[in-house]
Amino acid sequence: MTASLHHRPFRAERYEIGESKGTAVTLTPLQDGEAAYLGDVFAAIDPWKSYPFTATALGTYFAQIEPDAPRFAMRVGNQLAGIVGLRLNWLRGPYLQFLGIAPAHQSAGLGQLALNWIDHEARSGSAHNVFVCATSTNLKAISFYERHGFRRVGDLDDLVQHGTTEVLLRKKM
Repeated sequence: MTASLHHRPFRAERYEIGESKGTAVTLTPLQDGEAAYLGDVFAAIDPWKSYPFTATALGTYFAQIEPDAPRFAMRVGNQLAGIVGLRLNWLRGPYLQFLGIAPAHQSAGLGQLALNWIDHEARSGSAHNVFVCATSTNLKAISFYERHGFRRVGDLDDLVQHGTTEVLLRKKM
């Protein structure tokens, strides 16, 4: 992550964001077939399996190419380990739309590496905030974000699905 005079946050093709158990962790654009594979992975685990998102719908979201909403495959060495999806320039900073770590790679510090990278990129672009939502019943995710400096700023009832609440969290830069 070398910054230069013309650094454009979240715009590089490859980021080296750290190591997990001695193996390099990188973020890169998704390759053919990876969006569909990740759709299958995340549709089968909570919190996503309790929402009305099919594997196909998640895969379609992952595969979309939007200039202001990049998606990055997370790799540990050559293994596909997860995905990071962002919405840039959302209320004076990025919004973390999706952070998913495949079950085989959970509890290895990958989420923390992703948040550290987002912080670095957001600060280098003079962002004032980073936002994320988590389902109110996903206490593990809410606790994770709070441990990393996010604070609850509101509840969004019926946002993703009728009868559920999303917790909006904000980290001030």
